[in-house]
Amino acid sequence: MLKTGKLLRLRRLSLAGDGRHLFVPLDHSVSDGPIVPADKWDDLLRALVDGGADGIIVHKGRARAFAPDVLKRCALVVHLSASTACAGDVNAKVLVADVEEALRLGADAVSVHVNIGSDTEAQQLADLGAVARSCEAWGMPLIAMVYPRGPRIEDPRDPALLAHLANVAADLGADMVKTSVALPLERMAEVVAGSPIPVLAAGGPPDGSDLVEYGTAVMAAGCSGLAIGRRIFSAASPYALVSQLSAVVHGENGIAADMSMTATTPHYSTIVAGVA
Repeated sequence: MLKTGKLLRLRRLSLAGDGRHLFVPLDHSVSDGPIVPADKWDDLLRALVDGGADGIIVHKGRARAFAPDVLKRCALVVHLSASTACAGDVNAKVLVADVEEALRLGADAVSVHVNIGSDTEAQQLADLGAVARSCEAWGMPLIAMVYPRGPRIEDPRDPALLAHLANVAADLGADMVKTSVALPLERMAEVVAGSPIPVLAAGGPPDGSDLVEYGTAVMAAGCSGLAIGRRIFSAASPYALVSQLSAVVHGENGIAADMSMTATTPHYSTIVAGVA
């Protein structure tokens, strides 16, 4: 049975209360450098919130600098792991924060990155398990970002492999899994069918094509949401793009939806039933 705290936080991760999610990761400033000029961060955050993002994902130091009112209609997810593009092994993610720090920052969830097939897979799996234990103790939702990356991966778009990754996330204690998409996109239905937890489609279309069409396709395949960063924060109008993607994810509900618990997806229904 889920603790009340976790149930409340899970509820805050979906603005429309439909168990679907549009997350915008902004953790790229650790891996790659600045994503916008320092004096434009507040403008970017407000555009994402006003556009209807369900949550933003940042590292702990960035969360500490937010204006108090900026996330009034948007969940805060604190990312706990990192690496940089300058590292000898860019796939070697390490923990740089913990659940208790995220709680003190007012986080609604935390996320951890794991690269399956990398040389440091074993340590990353151990880190995910340790974070899951802390999340269970504190009633904190956990999003596992699990990707097929490293020298042992032959086809990173293989639906069977991605379904395996989703089960790794679930079995080690995550509440949601963010992962790569299968190709063709309709084969994400196989990944979703094999996953006991909600699946979030990462990034954007591999060929750089229309992001709204991409979102429509993966949601039609059964994904519970999108987690897209670079294609959004580098867009000419992040507000307009987030508004379009929010409509794709939530349909007509959007940010003006009735805030009652609708539990319209099987995964979200399971969560609610477990607490009833």
